[in-house]
Amino acid sequence: MRIGWHDLPEAVRSRSEEIIGDGRVVSAVSQAGGFSPGTADRVVTDSGRRAFVKAVTPAINVRSAELARQEMRITAALPEHAPVPRMLGGFDDGEWVVLILEDVDGANPRTPWVESEIDAAVRALAELAAAVTPSPVPGVPTAVDAAAGDFAGWHRIAADPPGDLDPWLAERLDDLWAAADRGVAAIATGDTLVHFDIRADNMLIRPDGRVMIVDWPWGCVGPAWLDRLLLGLDVMVKGGDPARVFEGIDPGVVTDVIAGIDGMFEYVCRLPPPPGIPTVRAFQRGAADAIRPWLRERL
Repeated sequence: MRIGWHDLPEAVRSRSEEIIGDGRVVSAVSQAGGFSPGTADRVVTDSGRRAFVKAVTPAINVRSAELARQEMRITAALPEHAPVPRMLGGFDDGEWVVLILEDVDGANPRTPWVESEIDAAVRALAELAAAVTPSPVPGVPTAVDAAAGDFAGWHRIAADPPGDLDPWLAERLDDLWAAADRGVAAIATGDTLVHFDIRADNMLIRPDGRVMIVDWPWGCVGPAWLDRLLLGLDVMVKGGDPARVFEGIDPGVVTDVIAGIDGMFEYVCRLPPPPGIPTVRAFQRGAADAIRPWLRERL
């Protein structure tokens, strides 16, 4: 259950208002989407100034607070010409991590995905890759560092196969973990800062049609094509034709990386939900169900 602006301590709200400037917040609208248990509020001050406020406390979920700190560091270093919201400020007082961002006038892409918005998202990712190659953020992990544990999902499943595992997967575990291992090798290239969590709910389409990429806790260094591959995966999961997104990426690499991601989904969807994030396992199981037919055609 996501908290909102009015759930924040008065001291946190006051300090946030000082960063936003131009008066007290008189309107706060919580945004749906994503899995953080923290706030995600579009706020307006009494003078009409707008901002987007994200705040989380480790008392709700320790990992979410760690990710918020990482997002603050990455977002503050993103270049102004990248298609991302500007960071207005933020703070970490040990009990709350707060990011205050430009409020982008826009809405998430429609799902199932439509062709015009797929094309706009592809253009935005090309613009983003050009702006963040080489990575402007020092010290972020590599894509391999970020994904190696997740891509071991098939190895974990093979060690203790769940009783409800799809028989087709159970018969091909050797092939699946070999593909996932090749996927890890494929992302061990490049010097681009990749978002690494490209989904419709992490994109906003402005009235002029330009797409902005939001929510940066998973930023890492890898190949420039990786975010586009993840866009194609989201199109596959939520509905639409991913083939147009995958154009130009080695088809074998696409298969291997998605096999690795599917192993993660198949493994973690059976785990208890993390504290404060009760809906994430259902999302992961739904993603695994959507990817499986595609893998059947490719392997």
